[in-house]
Amino acid sequence: MSGAAAAASGSKLQAFMNHPAGPKTVFFWAPMMKWCLVAAGLKDLSRPADKLSIPQNLALAATGFIWVRYSMVITPVNYSLAAVNFFVGSTGLGQLTRIWHYNRTKEDPVAKMFAPKPTSA
Repeated sequence: MSGAAAAASGSKLQAFMNHPAGPKTVFFWAPMMKWCLVAAGLKDLSRPADKLSIPQNLALAATGFIWVRYSMVITPVNYSLAAVNFFVGSTGLGQLTRIWHYNRTKEDPVAKMFAPKPTSA
């Protein structure tokens, strides 16, 4: 890399590292850890709808969407926090929809799609 290119990439890295919501702050790491909630919600797609918790998914949906709004009004504006909370809220809302559909029809096509396949010997 030439001197000018190295300086430009170094300054971009420095700008990222020293950003008010960069990796030296909780504003960076909290959203990174919160992706585990999204992963857990996606893992719940393999669970039967009758085993899902309404209060838990209601809390995930509500807090997810409330924090999307909050992440836009705090200083510094935290887009990674907004993104992860949008997906947390969407996951909770999706699971609530599954529960509602199951309670109406007693069918759970999502669990059938995502359930582990039986292994044959």
